[in-house]
Amino acid sequence: MSDVIKVNRNELSWWEKTYFPAIFQGMAVTLKHLVSPSITMQYPEEKWSVPEGYRGAPYLVKDQEDRTKCVSCQLCEFVCPPKAIRITPPGPDKQADVGNVEKRPKDFEINMLRCIFCGYCQEVCPEEAIFLQKDYSLTGESREEMVYDIHKLLELGGVHNDSIMKWKKKKEDAEKQGVH
Repeated sequence: MSDVIKVNRNELSWWEKTYFPAIFQGMAVTLKHLVSPSITMQYPEEKWSVPEGYRGAPYLVKDQEDRTKCVSCQLCEFVCPPKAIRITPPGPDKQADVGNVEKRPKDFEINMLRCIFCGYCQEVCPEEAIFLQKDYSLTGESREEMVYDIHKLLELGGVHNDSIMKWKKKKEDAEKQGVH
């Protein structure tokens, strides 16, 4: 024994049976969107302004004397969750012309397809050699183009005009506060 529920509906008028009211309502919505201001951004002519604290792609920076600040300590490689960073140390040969940098990396690569832009590499770097830039448009025509080598990373990172290292700053701040 099934209980059948009957729904009473109003009878449509002859005008409603032509579906013109529904068509006119749809056209009104379309016309409203046609004349309203556009919310579409014309990329790449228009670009988003990124908020403070935005974490973009990581890049290497140079010091004022056009030398890489990276000392090949490999902390960024060890802390990277997706293992997007690969550093090849230079070996036992030291170069006298590198100044404060004890050993410059032989090779430094970041696979931007694997990078999750977490910022751990920037936080752990003792020499402030790696920074997250405020870019959001990383493009390439192949996977190989998205693996940035040391030359591309330094070119995109630019020059960092701070000769004082991060740990020295923290030590000086601690000494000012009387903390040992």
